[in-house]
Amino acid sequence: MQVCLASTSPARLMLLRQAGIEPLTRAPETDEDAVTAQAATERGGDLPPDELVLLLARAKAADVAVRVAADEPAFDGIVIGGDSMFALGGRVYGKPYTAEEATRRWRDMRGATGILHSGHSVFRLQPGHEPREATAVAEASVTFADDITDEEIAAYVASGEPLHVAGAFTVDSLGGAFITRVDGDPSTVVGMSLSTIRRLARQLDVPWTDLWS
Repeated sequence: MQVCLASTSPARLMLLRQAGIEPLTRAPETDEDAVTAQAATERGGDLPPDELVLLLARAKAADVAVRVAADEPAFDGIVIGGDSMFALGGRVYGKPYTAEEATRRWRDMRGATGILHSGHSVFRLQPGHEPREATAVAEASVTFADDITDEEIAAYVASGEPLHVAGAFTVDSLGGAFITRVDGDPSTVVGMSLSTIRRLARQLDVPWTDLWS
C-alpha cells in the first residue's frame, strides 16, 4: 500500500516516518490565497478557521491526487493533504513570514491559550476505480508560558524557526520549551493528527498497519 504526502513540510514527513510510514512527497500546486479569496467571495465573508483549513487541505490533496493518478496509473494507496491555522483571541494566524509579525504574535501569545485547527484530506487511489475521499478537522489547544521574556522572543524569532509555521510556533523543536500545555492529539500541533489520518484511512477501507513501510 503506497502513501503520497501532498506536502513538502519536514514536520509532516517526520511524523509519518516516526509512525513507520515512508511516503512519496509531492508539492501541491495550489494557490492558497486564490482558493481562500474565492471561498470568502462565495460566502460573503471570511470562513471560520475549521472550515478554511479543511478547504485548503482538500484543495491540496485533490491537486496531488489528480497528478499522481495521471503520472502513476498503477499507484495503489492514499494521498494525504493537510493545512493548519492557529486561532487566538478571535484572530486567525497562518504563517507570519516576517520577524516583525512573529514577534508581535509571540507577545500576544505569551500566557495565553489558543486553538490549533488542522484540516485533513485523504484520497484513496486504486487502479480501475474512481478516487474516494475522506476528510476531518482535528483541534488541539495550546497554552504558552506567561514568563517568556522579550529577549527569549527575540532570540526565538532570530532563529528563523517561527517564520514559516502556522501560528509562529513549533512544539517539537525550539518552540517547545515555551509551551506549558497541549490538550488534544499532540501530533496535531506538529503538523497533522496521526489518529485522524488513521481514522480516515479506515473509512476508505485501508488498515493503518498496511501503510507501515
